[in-house]
Amino acid sequence: MWNTPPALITPTLLSRLPDALRRPRRSAWADANRAGAPVDSFLEGPCFDAGGNLFCTDIPHGRVFRVSGSQWEAVAEYEGWPNGLAAREDELLVADYRHGVLSLDPRSGAMTAVAENINSEGFRGINDLILHPDGSILLTDQGQTGLQDPTGRVWRLHPEGRMDRLISNGPSPNGLVLNRAGTHLMVAMTRSCEIWRFALRPDAVVAKANLFFRVPAGTSGPDGLAVDAHDRLFVANPGHGQVWVVDPHGLATHRVDCTGFGRMPTNCAFAPDGRTLVITESQSGSLLAAEIPVP
Repeated sequence: MWNTPPALITPTLLSRLPDALRRPRRSAWADANRAGAPVDSFLEGPCFDAGGNLFCTDIPHGRVFRVSGSQWEAVAEYEGWPNGLAAREDELLVADYRHGVLSLDPRSGAMTAVAENINSEGFRGINDLILHPDGSILLTDQGQTGLQDPTGRVWRLHPEGRMDRLISNGPSPNGLVLNRAGTHLMVAMTRSCEIWRFALRPDAVVAKANLFFRVPAGTSGPDGLAVDAHDRLFVANPGHGQVWVVDPHGLATHRVDCTGFGRMPTNCAFAPDGRTLVITESQSGSLLAAEIPVP
C-alpha cells in the first residue's frame, strides 16, 4: 500500500472529559451504534473559532462543549445528536443527525435551524460540514448507508438557499475537507475505506470523481478530515487508532498513533498555530494533541 512505512508521530493528552460530565447510560444513539451498551460520551467535531476557542461535540448526549485546559463547559445541551462543527463569524454551524444543519450562538446557547430538509424530504442523517470561501456549506448526508446501500449524499447549500446534490452514491460519506485552493473536495467514505476527491464547479456538475487514498480495511473506515498549510490531508481512522498523514499526491508519509489512549480517533482539526493537530479520541473521551513536522 505504501512505498515506505509512514513515520510515527506520538500524540499527547490535551484534555480529558471530566468524570462529573460523563453519563454512562443507554440511549437511542447507543442502541443504534453500540448494541445498546451504556456510553458515557462520544466526542466529535473539534473546531476552533476566530478567537482561538476550542469546541467539540458529544453525540449521544446532545452536548457542545467549550474546552479550555481541564475546564469543559457545555455551551449547549439539547435533544439532538451533534457531530461536526464549523465556526462562522459569531456562530457555530452544527451538523446534527436528527435535525439537519443548526446554528448555535456559543454565548447564549441559542440554536436555530439552517437546513432541516430538502424540498420537504428529510436528510438521511447529517454527519459533518465545512464552509467554502464563497460562503456555501458543504455537508455529508450519511445516515446508515454503506456497502449494502451506497446511496449516501453530499450536498452544497449556497448562501442564497439553493441546495445542490453533488454525490448520491456514497458508501457512508463522513468527514469532508477542501484543498487549500478551495477547488477540490475530499470526502471520507467510511464503509469502503476510501477518500474520494473531485473538483467543485459552480453548476454542481461532478465529473471524474476519483479515489485519492484508501485506509487499511478493518472494523471502521475513515472518519473526520483536515488539511494543513502544505495541502497535506489528515485522516482520522477509528478501529486502527490512527490519523494518517497523506501528501498532496495521495501517499501516506506519517501516522499519528492514538492507541496509547484508545482506538477511536474520530476527527481532527488544526489549532490556530497551524502545527498542532487536535484529535477527538472517543474511546477514552479525550482530546489529544500532536505536533506535526513540516514536509
